[in-house]
Amino acid sequence: MADPRTFVSFDFDNNETEKMLFVGQAKNSRTPFNIQDWSSKSSLPQAEWEKLINEKIGKCNLMIVLVGKNMASASGVAKEIRMATENHVPFFGVYVDGATNTSTLPTGLARNRTITWAWDDIANAITQMMGEGKNKG
Repeated sequence: MADPRTFVSFDFDNNETEKMLFVGQAKNSRTPFNIQDWSSKSSLPQAEWEKLINEKIGKCNLMIVLVGKNMASASGVAKEIRMATENHVPFFGVYVDGATNTSTLPTGLARNRTITWAWDDIANAITQMMGEGKNKG
């Protein structure tokens, strides 16, 4: 698949700027994926949000988790990771906002699946994801 659908998970309270920069740069990079901004545009009751986001993640080929410095407080990100796992949607993390390999990761995201914000590395990770989970075969 030349243009896999990608869900971007991020800490809404702390990393909305990084998410906008990431999506914007992705459109102008050589990275072989199509980001669709499927984040909720308004505040929704929790059950409605979970149903909507679960459906959106389930329609994607992969998920990229933007890992900021305040991930310990990002309960929505941990829920999105759980949803991706349940839907067999492979995912990896990208450090943003000064986060490093010593920063707290959200529950469910492995350190060895979290990389720096470098488009060649991101492209390689996407290629890897396209052979995992629901994308196998």
